[in-house]
Amino acid sequence: MADRSEPRLKVLALQRFGLGPMPGQAAPAGDARERLLDEIRSEGAPQPQVSFSGAAPIGRALYAFEDEERAARESRRVAGQPSSEAVQVAAAPPEPGRVQSHLPAPQPAEPPFPQKVYREEVVARVHLALATETGFAERLVQFWSNHFCVSVAKGNFVRAMAGAFEREAIRPNVFGRFEEMLIAVESHPAMLNFLDNQLSIGPDSRAGKRRGRGLNENLAREIMELHTLGVSGGYSQADVTGLARIITGWTIVGRDARLGFPGSFAFNPALHDPGGQKLLGKVYRQEGKEKGMAALADLARHPSAAGFIAHKLARHFVADEPPQALVAELTRVFRETGGDLAALARALAMSDLAWSAPTTKLRTPQEFLIAAFRALGRKPDFGQIAGALGVMGQPLWQPGGPDGYPDSNAAWATPEGIKTRIDVAAQLGRQAAGSVADPRLLVEEVLGPLASPQTRQAVARAESKAQALALLLMSPEFQRR
Repeated sequence: MADRSEPRLKVLALQRFGLGPMPGQAAPAGDARERLLDEIRSEGAPQPQVSFSGAAPIGRALYAFEDEERAARESRRVAGQPSSEAVQVAAAPPEPGRVQSHLPAPQPAEPPFPQKVYREEVVARVHLALATETGFAERLVQFWSNHFCVSVAKGNFVRAMAGAFEREAIRPNVFGRFEEMLIAVESHPAMLNFLDNQLSIGPDSRAGKRRGRGLNENLAREIMELHTLGVSGGYSQADVTGLARIITGWTIVGRDARLGFPGSFAFNPALHDPGGQKLLGKVYRQEGKEKGMAALADLARHPSAAGFIAHKLARHFVADEPPQALVAELTRVFRETGGDLAALARALAMSDLAWSAPTTKLRTPQEFLIAAFRALGRKPDFGQIAGALGVMGQPLWQPGGPDGYPDSNAAWATPEGIKTRIDVAAQLGRQAAGSVADPRLLVEEVLGPLASPQTRQAVARAESKAQALALLLMSPEFQRR
């Protein structure tokens, strides 16, 4: 086994398994592997500091916001006034001959509640990533949050809940059991809303017979195809329908608070398909929510889930085409431990194959931006985060579909993708030029023994400090891990 106290491997640990070095971290003390193992020994990933503790208080505040908006629209309608969207006061021209200089400058409008919560969650998540020493747990949060993704493009509910979803369902479970994370994810209000399970009604349920409405299979299909077994996991359409029936009644408490705290998860027996339901050859006859929990527990322990998760994890951390021996080892650990995610992370960190693979993996836009902020010692605001991620095509918690953002070089190394990275690197270089004393020293501080002679020379010969920093950020050693 390689000596991971060797300087090059210390930096590689921060690049491949962490979030990238901060100034002065290019030669951290001790064994690099032990730094990763120390994070695995924790009970979960650190939590960002935000105003709302979780989904339930966010749900209550969101319902109140929607009620106020509805009342305001109705008031304007009754008064014959245009809607707020049609009022453009700031764009109104001044009256002829009237002096306007005495008027106060227009203030930016307060963002609506869902956007305000989303902004706070984004900034808190990024600032936590910038403060963590190594970031192995944080990288695992990013992996699982994308594996079990929701998208704020769905609407106000998910926009307000996306951060809480990650904080409640993902972070506490990154070193727990896959079964526990799976149940936490699929029962979270953000996921239920994103994949429409609150609209799913058992055909034989009391509500189904009364309303003539039926199943919505979105959540059931993605649980099997994307969350557990994989598209080739050995299930059929009948299994999708069976799981959809099993999880009918998994819903979100409404503003009437009839089933619990507004905005939280609830099981509604009136929507649930009664009786036994068949899934992958097994009939589930448990009562209420327990039927769905039993089905999810079996899916979490299914042999196909082990291979599916192991391959995705190795692809994320090591290479688009990871060593088959590494995938096989991770699959074995997953199966033998019943989906112990701490054991899985430990096997990854201990594997020589994971350390010895060439640095061919291109950082995603989110990984690149976090690494750049860390390297430059920046503490960005929401606009600086969202603007850069938007132009690079990876806004936080906003993938184009339930399969999440792609995790391959081909998706991000397009001509347009590289061009926007260059633009972002140039902008970051200009912003940091006044605070970085010598870009040549920064190369040594954040890349150290990974820096090639070509990168050192390019930075040294740059025409300006801003250009030197941009060249550092776009160097192969910084872009690839």
